[in-house]
Amino acid sequence: MWHFAVSVFLVELYGNSLLLTAVYGLVVAGSVLLLGAIIGDWVDKNPRLKVAQTSLVVQNASVILCGIILMIVFLFKTQLLTLYSGWLLTMCYILVITIANIANLASTATTITIQRDWIVVVAGEDRSKLADMNATVRRIDQLTNILAPMAVGQIMTFGSPVIGCGFISGWNLLSMCLEYLLLWKVYQKTPALALKATSKIEESELKQLNVQKDSELKPTEGVQLIGEKDVTVFEPQLEKEISCSARIAEPFITFRDGWVAYYNQPVFLAGLGLAFLYMTVLGFDCITTGYAYTQGLSGSVLSLLMGASAITGIMGTVAFTWLRRKCGLVRTGFISGIAQFACLVLCVISVFMPGSPLDLTVSPFADIRTRLLEGQPLPTALPADMSEISFTTGMHNWLNRSSSVNSDLEMSSDSVPLISVSLLFAGVIAARVGLWSFDLTVTQLLQENVIESERGIINGVQNSMNYLLDLLHFIMVILAPNPEAFGLLVLISVSFVAMGHIMYFRFAQKTLGNQLFACCGLKSKAVSNDSPPSNTSTV
Repeated sequence: MWHFAVSVFLVELYGNSLLLTAVYGLVVAGSVLLLGAIIGDWVDKNPRLKVAQTSLVVQNASVILCGIILMIVFLFKTQLLTLYSGWLLTMCYILVITIANIANLASTATTITIQRDWIVVVAGEDRSKLADMNATVRRIDQLTNILAPMAVGQIMTFGSPVIGCGFISGWNLLSMCLEYLLLWKVYQKTPALALKATSKIEESELKQLNVQKDSELKPTEGVQLIGEKDVTVFEPQLEKEISCSARIAEPFITFRDGWVAYYNQPVFLAGLGLAFLYMTVLGFDCITTGYAYTQGLSGSVLSLLMGASAITGIMGTVAFTWLRRKCGLVRTGFISGIAQFACLVLCVISVFMPGSPLDLTVSPFADIRTRLLEGQPLPTALPADMSEISFTTGMHNWLNRSSSVNSDLEMSSDSVPLISVSLLFAGVIAARVGLWSFDLTVTQLLQENVIESERGIINGVQNSMNYLLDLLHFIMVILAPNPEAFGLLVLISVSFVAMGHIMYFRFAQKTLGNQLFACCGLKSKAVSNDSPPSNTSTV
């Protein structure tokens, strides 16, 4: 619910430009990129219940606080704009993005511990059960993606953003209590969750690459320990110096070791291929939502489109379980990639169809160059006499300096480029079948091939990789935020999706060899999928 609403709120606050939504995405992606391995390491080193409860409370509390701040901004935007030359309003923007970023970091920890760790422990050694549980969890996510955006979209369309913020804050408060109770019950019914590999032995498994550097310090310690009198004098001070430096260097060492361990995983190419799929504007994130919003689609229509994409996402989870039984896990990812890319061809066609805003005569960097280099002020508020419509979620919230308010208010549904927009969203929605099937494939490959002591940090680095490519796509939008450049972004996005699936094809070819194109449905393949997990990929 919050994922859908925050992009609409930022567009509502900032006008027709996607700049603020892109900055938000940039901050979120950069934070997970830098802290993903550290978050995963924290998940590995702490008890499962403590990690789940802490991340749940921080996530929901941050969303509630952010909703309250947004309500204040919407109600008193004009007054905030006049205080301290508008700097107070700018600080509110920064505060909203910061708190929303904290909520996303906590959500990352929750995802790692529940969907990458708890679910593996509950499933045990039954890979078929693990696949069914992964698909079930994803279906629940998609169902919430149907109901939550529809509810928020209708509230904001027929109510106001203030009511929407209040609704989200209240809903997160109730859901936090319910989720907390459900986590406790699952923990009580699964005794294996209380048994977590602790210790220094597992940490040494991950940090074997540091043995050489650590061993360089040990001889100096040994030399000092030879003397009897000198030991009593200098040993306490040396321990303090080492512990202090170790604490300072620990996050950097964790960051480095996590990425090195991720690179050495047998499923590295599969994970990298999944990460490349994040370098795209062809998803229902704040960029695509904001683009459609500026093209005249209301919050109600967008919520319905998100619901349709969630339905196709559920179809993707069904396709995953069926393909895995018939063709094996690795082939499922290969087939899903082909299906996704075929659907995205519709998005490429939409760029050149009538009604597309693509205009190659307009520089993609015209908007950002005008505002940053020529000193054009950023849009912050409407004139005082337009304050009564400044919070309307619809097709009349246009703030570009190149168009007048009267022409914006005369816009109707007939001006929406139906052919281009229809093909664009048809391709995006249809591609969700292959996307979620491919995502589930890589998720289970990581679950089956990563040892327990590294499960948190490896999945944390995988999230960092995902957000690294996500970060690049937000930078791309910041550099070219005008709608005329969106068609170019679509073409670049499809290219990165193709490269991601080429990487997975290479992984599948190394894993299966010539049997990658063998006929599906062989019973021997299905039996091999049900075998206990190992450090090699399953067929």
